[in-house]
Amino acid sequence: MRVMKNKLDGRELLSHFEARRAEILEFIKWLVNQESMSREAEANRLIAENYGERLSKIGAEVEILCEPHSGAILLARYNPSNSNEKHLLVVGHLDTVWPTGTLAQRPFRVEDDRAYGPGIFDMKAGAALAAYALSAIKELNGETKRPVTFLMTCDEETGSHYSRDVIEDEGRRSHAALVLEPPIPGGIIKTGRKGVGEFEVIIRGRPAHAGNDPRGGISAVTEMAHQVLAINTLNDYDRGTTLNVGVVRGGVLSNVIAAEAQAAVDLRFETVTEGERIIKAMQNLNPVLEGARIEVRGGINRPPLVRTEDIGVLFDHAKAMAAEVGFELEEGAVGGGSDGNFIAALGVPVLDGLGVDGAGPHAEHEHIIISDIPRRAAMLTKLIETI
Repeated sequence: MRVMKNKLDGRELLSHFEARRAEILEFIKWLVNQESMSREAEANRLIAENYGERLSKIGAEVEILCEPHSGAILLARYNPSNSNEKHLLVVGHLDTVWPTGTLAQRPFRVEDDRAYGPGIFDMKAGAALAAYALSAIKELNGETKRPVTFLMTCDEETGSHYSRDVIEDEGRRSHAALVLEPPIPGGIIKTGRKGVGEFEVIIRGRPAHAGNDPRGGISAVTEMAHQVLAINTLNDYDRGTTLNVGVVRGGVLSNVIAAEAQAAVDLRFETVTEGERIIKAMQNLNPVLEGARIEVRGGINRPPLVRTEDIGVLFDHAKAMAAEVGFELEEGAVGGGSDGNFIAALGVPVLDGLGVDGAGPHAEHEHIIISDIPRRAAMLTKLIETI
């Protein structure tokens, strides 16, 4: 364990970041102007390299893991240790949901106390905060309590299928994790997230001419209608379990009994037990029409981030750091998942939603609150310094 050089004062940090608010906003603009939709590997590799160059100038040891599908995974280590000492993991993602060309239609702009731009809230503003927090610790002669690792992925918006192994490997080496995702609007920290599941239901029937031989066929579309109703009965709102049949396709022409139909199903759940219940139920869907066949693919993509006692202790610490900066921090839970879900499932305490306040993730009105930048940066700096 390192001895602290200089414990940074929360109010002084706030003043430090107030003086740099315009500079931080310019850095956020720089990140937003680098379009980086998930699956656009080259664009994501470039933004990871550019962001990594910024971290290396602060003194971090940066490694870019090239990933042909998602572009890159960035690892930046600050005060690295050769011992087995647990590190603090700071997690974020550089990919967005917005296709290349969106900036031409909706460029970065500032209106009053709001800054708009594709990906600004989810979550390029959070990535900017982390870089400035690390810079402040170095500039103000502070010291981190333990080694710090920044992990930035480029496939979070599509499920982190390529980066999950790296996330979990780094999670196992961590004392705690701070996730730079946007907060709940109002600046509320996320101490709970639902787990996420994805299923594809495929129905196979038998084609026939709808006019000449309607009884000779088995309609996959009709069978799918039965299965959609059956899936809807699995919802348990009291337990926080919801399933949504969001996309249904089937058939080729109106005068042909449909031979095949497909449905995409989204699952959200709060507990491991509920996830297991739904997995079993989906695997045991039974056809209603004689001769129809059902295939179910998929399963759990992200485990739930359950608020544990350790997460509660971590939140209490964050609340104290926020109070030192000068504001009251609140906590809440959401239905969406993040890379923090994977880490929490390992038993590592996680604080999520540490980005800049705002609203509109994945929406055209996506924005951040500019006046929130200094206090969120100050709180994040205190957390990186003291955890």
